[in-house]
Amino acid sequence: MSQTDRDYSEKRDFIRMRVDANVTLIHAGDLIPAVCIDLSSSGMQVRAARSFQVGDQLKVRIESEHTALKGLEAETEVVWIKAQGTDSQKLGLTILRMS
Repeated sequence: MSQTDRDYSEKRDFIRMRVDANVTLIHAGDLIPAVCIDLSSSGMQVRAARSFQVGDQLKVRIESEHTALKGLEAETEVVWIKAQGTDSQKLGLTILRMS
């Protein structure tokens, strides 16, 4: 098995939870609405109506629907991009740090 095949296989070992939650991406001080499609312990997939580049660092904020629970905030890095038509992208984000 090649290193690429092994890396892909290891990524698939993480359990992914389908989320479909509204999130806010923060990049260079801008707040960008997006949708978190799925989430794992090491990353997430989001859809945003703005272009990013591999290597961009984004803060992701997921607000809690319950006042007693704190929302999720994570510092992430874009590791892959897939265009969705001409006006949005799906982004693969790796989680660098949770806060």
